[in-house]
Amino acid sequence: MAVFTRVTEAELNAWLKNYALGELLAFQGIASGIENTNYFVTTRTGRFVLTLFEKLSASELPFYLNLMAHLAQHGVPCPSPVANQQGHFLSVLNDKPACLVSRLAGKSLTQPDTTHCAAVGAMLAKLHLAAHSFTEHMPNARAARWREQTAQQVLPYLAASDAVLLQQEIIFHTHHTLDALPQGIVHADLFRDNVLFESAQIGGVIDFYFACNDSLLYDLAITVNDWCIDTAGKLDGARAQALLHAYHAVRPVTAMEQAAWPVALRLAALRFWLSRLHDKFLPRAGEIINAHDPAQFRQILQQHIALPNIFGGIT
Repeated sequence: MAVFTRVTEAELNAWLKNYALGELLAFQGIASGIENTNYFVTTRTGRFVLTLFEKLSASELPFYLNLMAHLAQHGVPCPSPVANQQGHFLSVLNDKPACLVSRLAGKSLTQPDTTHCAAVGAMLAKLHLAAHSFTEHMPNARAARWREQTAQQVLPYLAASDAVLLQQEIIFHTHHTLDALPQGIVHADLFRDNVLFESAQIGGVIDFYFACNDSLLYDLAITVNDWCIDTAGKLDGARAQALLHAYHAVRPVTAMEQAAWPVALRLAALRFWLSRLHDKFLPRAGEIINAHDPAQFRQILQQHIALPNIFGGIT
């Protein structure tokens, strides 16, 4: 979501001629994030988000665009891809796969309360249920093999204590997997900046480009690890309870999932500690970079190891 590929007004105008969206009125680069190039685009007919994909290939992208279209049709407030005059969601701009999606109302939150967390929990459960009828499949590109390979890449940059922690956690998850739990399509990146709120109501869920097939509980743990962390970097029990109970009311969590909750929290923390370590030590060149501090997820991981949290009984 950083600006890696610059698009000029002339280039965008030429590209938009293949869309029935009217005259270009304004466009602006979006600086947040680290994966793709994004611009806000306003035309005579509405407001959109233009994405140029920096990592994903044209062959991978139909899964994500078709998933968003499916979820939008099933009542999930997510961006709707815009088809061009040939009826395609995907085309090419400045040698990169590119698409337009509808721009949703609302703003992301930095300090959510229990009401916001409950809304996110219920919405995530609805997303999981709506995605159940989506027939396409995408393996998790950041599963065990990626974790092992990325760990090897970043280990030379780590302090000795962090290297030991990382190696021990990689080993732990080879023996404690979530494979036997309910599986399905997961968002896999439902952080605060990917949910838009209007007051206490969710206006939209965005950034589906990490979506994949994996454990539903893993997706829930990723969400809790961001939405329910307080300003001191500790898990806020009240917010976690609100999110978990709201999710459970829509998509009941099985007894096996509840037993695996501590493992899921650790796995979710490990995944983002690793990706942030990679972005810090092995960054890509870009015009705007917004890399996150990996220490946050190391701290979250250490807390989950030291004090395992029981589903529904977080203190």
